[in-house]
Amino acid sequence: MKNQNPENKIYEIASKQGGYFTAWQAKKAGFIETNHPYHVQKGNWIREWRGIYRLVRYPIQDDSQFALWSIWAMNRKGEMQGIYSHETALALFDLSDAMPEKLNITVPRSFRRHSQIPQILHIHFGENNPGDFEERQGYRVTKPFKTVIDLIRIRSTSPEIINQAIKQALDKGYITRSQIPQLMEMPRIGFKIKEIMGESA
Repeated sequence: MKNQNPENKIYEIASKQGGYFTAWQAKKAGFIETNHPYHVQKGNWIREWRGIYRLVRYPIQDDSQFALWSIWAMNRKGEMQGIYSHETALALFDLSDAMPEKLNITVPRSFRRHSQIPQILHIHFGENNPGDFEERQGYRVTKPFKTVIDLIRIRSTSPEIINQAIKQALDKGYITRSQIPQLMEMPRIGFKIKEIMGESA
């Protein structure tokens, strides 16, 4: 990106993030911070949230909102911290009839925000290993195996939804039969799986 102009640089950054970028990323690409409002007024950028913009010329995707709030949860270095999880992860994998009112996103326990948390988000604190989530266009989502564990731990999702999610995940190959015994052996998880799945476990 060394020989590119700021417009090309920011497009390259935004194209990996669903068309969104932060003010910090724009500055890093070569845009003067005091000129950011100018680009909004000219119709090149759309201000989506405090410090977050979207390129007008980048096509909107069906899952663009997930990239937007993933960027909101980035740290100051531009590193992703938030991972969509719980019932939102079920919806993203099209598992069960779960219809969460808010977007569930898990962030590290060290996560801090001094600004207002968007009302659309339900923040969870926890840790995820690289193998626990899937990379998508500008955001991450926990895989079904990890999602089931998360849902059982918080105990706020109905057993019927979790049972339905597990069965559909098995049918679609997101969870294998060999992984069910792994769930059964987990402390505080196994007995709930047996209760939820019953004879089909």
